Amino acid sequence: MAQKGAAGVATAVAESVQYQGRKASRQGSEQRRQEILDAAMRIVVRDGVRGVRHRAVAAEAGVPLSATTYYFKDIDDLLTDTFAQYVERSAAYMAKLWANTEGVLREMVAYGDGSAASRSQLADDIAHMATDYILRQLHNRREYLMAEQAFRQEALLNPRLAALVRSHQQILLQGTCQFFHVLGSKEPQQDGKVLTAIIGRMEYQGLLNDDEAQAEQDMLGIVSRYMHLVLASV
Repeated sequence: MAQKGAAGVATAVAESVQYQGRKASRQGSEQRRQEILDAAMRIVVRDGVRGVRHRAVAAEAGVPLSATTYYFKDIDDLLTDTFAQYVERSAAYMAKLWANTEGVLREMVAYGDGSAASRSQLADDIAHMATDYILRQLHNRREYLMAEQAFRQEALLNPRLAALVRSHQQILLQGTCQFFHVLGSKEPQQDGKVLTAIIGRMEYQGLLNDDEAQAEQDMLGIVSRYMHLVLASV
């Protein structure tokens, strides 16, 4: 995976997603299938995973009940494909983000002279970059983060969802590992896992907290401290 780069890993995840439900035979059918999955996702965001039922999804999507049971024989298939679609879309989004971010990061590293002052400035710049990413996630993709949390909880009881969750986790993990590889870390995998855990915790706390200004300062302070510790040892 490391040889593919972070964007390559995200693309590979998107391409590897497999759906469990009945395949659409024509364009109109595929559109209806997408509408059903989108409706199921809205219910997950609003009511949680346990709110997903064939009748509720059909009503949300504005389709006959027979349509949901045609494409998805049971709720397990419906839930799995709903999260599979989320993973596929998220992976495609992250592939573009990582491709752009890695280019910016390499320019930042090349601009420095390797001095302690230069590494300190780089740590500050990366901390701001990471914090901005988390805030954009919370502002622009908040509903998706809420659904992701719901699916992660359900994955503890559902092996098929667990496999998708693990694939989805690789997108962010390989991105952060690539980050530290570019920075010259001696242990990019370990450093990447720590930063991934920090980001995950901050996203979860951001969904809970109302004081965004205070949360932003806390995020920046924590990420900044971590990046200064890592770059000081590079």
